[in-house]
Amino acid sequence: MACCYVKLKNMKNAYLDAFSGLSGDMIVGAILDAGAELAELERAAAGLRVGGYRLSTRRKTVSGIAALKFEVEVLEAQPERHLGEIRAMIEGAGLPVTVTRNAIAIFKALAGAEAKVHHTTPEEVHFHEVGAVDSIIDIVGAAWGFERLGVGQIMVSALPMGTGFARSRHGVIPVPAPATAELLAGFPIRLCDGPSEMVTPTGAAILKALARPAPVPLAFETERVGYGAGTKDFSDRPNVLRLMIGREPSALGSDEIIEIAANIDDLNPQIYDHLSERLFAAGVRDVTLTPTIMKKGRPGVILSVLAEAAIRDQIAAIIFAETTTIGLRFHPMARLKLERRVTAVETRFGTVRVKLSGDPSHPVTAAPEYEDCRRAAIDHKVPLKMVIEEAAAAARRQLS
Repeated sequence: MACCYVKLKNMKNAYLDAFSGLSGDMIVGAILDAGAELAELERAAAGLRVGGYRLSTRRKTVSGIAALKFEVEVLEAQPERHLGEIRAMIEGAGLPVTVTRNAIAIFKALAGAEAKVHHTTPEEVHFHEVGAVDSIIDIVGAAWGFERLGVGQIMVSALPMGTGFARSRHGVIPVPAPATAELLAGFPIRLCDGPSEMVTPTGAAILKALARPAPVPLAFETERVGYGAGTKDFSDRPNVLRLMIGREPSALGSDEIIEIAANIDDLNPQIYDHLSERLFAAGVRDVTLTPTIMKKGRPGVILSVLAEAAIRDQIAAIIFAETTTIGLRFHPMARLKLERRVTAVETRFGTVRVKLSGDPSHPVTAAPEYEDCRRAAIDHKVPLKMVIEEAAAAARRQLS
């Protein structure tokens, strides 16, 4: 894949200090308190062409902290909506490309979790509470707000999950809500911490689509801080979300993953492509196949998969089902990595995503996404390298 070098200006990191959990409205409140403008959010939300609501903010002092309470006042009854309806609504709103993509990604994450809980498909999920206009505004507002603040990477602290039970359209459910528990797989959580529901499904979906767990300890240069207020009042902690905008001082991030590996010498080679597709669909970071010589001089393949520890058993089940191996080995690995994000650029062949990596204050590598370029080349009947070169040039112009 062709690459270009660009300088990524003014991109910041966001750290969500969620000592009291979080929800969609708390995230938007913290974003507005950190510098985004309510009037601009109202104009962005107007493009959704959904009526029957009014946006407002007010100061709420919690344990001496002046936090911003973001509220969506619902004035009319709202219909239940499916993922397709909400996606069409967002795509037709005239929002920036990144905001559109991120907002849809949040809803897709939520639909996937709900579908798993209710044993159905994402397209068939009825969004009840989350399909209401207030939750749509919260999700679009979060995607819009992080873009408006120039945030390229979002990190979140360990999350208190609360205790007890909550009421939903399906009846009484345990805390954390089943969809919330699904969405937060891979995030550090503290079970039985908090007097009630501390993380809502909307808040969890925003994290699943846009955020990653913060490394511990986290070195962070804070530039500004915003506080978003929750609705409930707790006796053991202030119910606010603290949003810190700044930068990690190093270009190198770090995290921990696991490597799952197997030596295979009796599998039809045609199966490896199908296996790789299944593994990537399940959320692995990378799949590699290395030719090797095994016992008795037999040629074989070392299958190596990098993934988050939380999905180890799921990945193992796929490998056992699709290959002939009867044993797997795994071990934890620490990684150093460049900061990365995906942006979208407009070319005469359509929209192409470009992956950016590196320290925001220094030149970074920009690599147009192969599948986007390949699709555009086929649709427009032009050489693939022409689309790649134009996307790289567009990235240089956008980020110079």
